[in-house]
Amino acid sequence: MRIVSVTLPFFVYGTLRPGRPNHDLFLRGRTLSEQPAVMRGAVLYEGPGYPYVVEEPGGTVYGEIVTARPEEYGELLRTLDRLEDYAPGDPRNLYERVEREVTLVGDGEPARAWVYVAAPAVAARLRARGKRIEGGDWSAG
Repeated sequence: MRIVSVTLPFFVYGTLRPGRPNHDLFLRGRTLSEQPAVMRGAVLYEGPGYPYVVEEPGGTVYGEIVTARPEEYGELLRTLDRLEDYAPGDPRNLYERVEREVTLVGDGEPARAWVYVAAPAVAARLRARGKRIEGGDWSAG
């Protein structure tokens, strides 16, 4: 059975944001647009050199919505899945790639995007003993 993926932009909130090292390595020259956006109903936790989004009511995470060039989309999706050590259905995943609504900063327009959120076991550990990033903006820290 072949799994068909929906073509969506990506909501980035950590090392893939503009000015961070993975942005230049993985996104530079492969995007049509990058716009500030927020994800509501989520919070950030510190990871080992990168953050995790954990879905929790009342929180807000700041980042950018990144739209890939159409000719780059398939390869970029595979590359980002590898970067995040994400494989569909793998119980060892640190992240899950999920479709969520984010809000564009400025005009307040909603948009659907792929977001890498902490996998359930990781999220449970972070809620129990992780360090939450107050304010929801990893780049501000």
